Amino acid sequence: MISVQQWTGREASALRAALRMSTRAFAEHLGVALRTVAKWEKLGADTVPRPDTQAILDTALSRADSLAHGRFDVLLSGSTDAREGWTAVRAADYETWTEDIDRAVVCLSRQNFSFAYHLLNRWIGRHDLRSFDDKGLYLYGRSLVLLGDLQRDQGATLGPLSAHHSYNTARSLFAELDIPRRVAQIELSLAVVDEMTGKLDVSARQYERLATDERLSGRDRARARLWVGTALSKGGSNDSAVKVMTATTHDFEDLAEPEDWSVAHQKIALAYRGAGDLAQALQYIDIARSSATVDSPMQRVRLDTAHGHILLSDPATRDDGFSVLDGAAQVARQYGLSHQLRSIEGIRRLCDGPSAALSR
Repeated sequence: MISVQQWTGREASALRAALRMSTRAFAEHLGVALRTVAKWEKLGADTVPRPDTQAILDTALSRADSLAHGRFDVLLSGSTDAREGWTAVRAADYETWTEDIDRAVVCLSRQNFSFAYHLLNRWIGRHDLRSFDDKGLYLYGRSLVLLGDLQRDQGATLGPLSAHHSYNTARSLFAELDIPRRVAQIELSLAVVDEMTGKLDVSARQYERLATDERLSGRDRARARLWVGTALSKGGSNDSAVKVMTATTHDFEDLAEPEDWSVAHQKIALAYRGAGDLAQALQYIDIARSSATVDSPMQRVRLDTAHGHILLSDPATRDDGFSVLDGAAQVARQYGLSHQLRSIEGIRRLCDGPSAALSR
């Protein structure tokens, strides 16, 4: 174990990273001011803590567990800890990391989850969260958001290996870096996760708040308004949902966002289905299908699931509805879209129960 003869900001920052604490948590752990820890982070070896603080840092290091000691040694020596697979990131690696993030975005748009995970995990899985400068922390946060998107699309919404956990960690990072736009975007993603897990009231309140949040772009605020309508529709308030979502179609038209405009029509179609107006539902789902600009497996499954659900609502088109859902389920299985597959199976169970079978 490395012994510290004299603590500087460099060693203090390494101890914080080894303990895997935020600057605020580390300050509270030591009993020093937050600005003191911030000074260590900023000045590194150019600042030397006072003698009484030197003793506090000695105590904190001596009380750390063996894994934290190992990480501390690695951070100061620049070596690799083979037991944990941890390696230091050099500034020269940031360009490669940025390229991997860009490639992961493309992979996620095509639902190539395995390769996207490989690209992200080579950085998230091998490097300590708190070992970077601000640029490294930013890239780590971006990687965590993409990992959260991947987990959300695969239906992993809760637990330690879930979208909820990845998004929350990334939110803490961007809050620490003081990037409010990124924080708000993650809060929007967390609201989507709440909706996916059935917390409709919670998600609706979050969407309403974010719909007027100036930290977000006009497009993201419009998306939040659209998702207010989605939550209303899922909660059974279909007439109100139609009004809210119809207004957002005008927003997306003004913003020249054709894909969001198409998605809005898909969601309006489902709200009309919930309200029992199948003629309007079919009209809007046809608009959504014909105007979609992104031909990805995820979007095809979403459109076909909505279309199948509407067709199942009319006894005259039930067989067509089951056929459309079967095709959507096949694509969902092929690309590992677990959440979509569960939705399809839920629709089938609802429409193929004993009472439904008697009406066929």
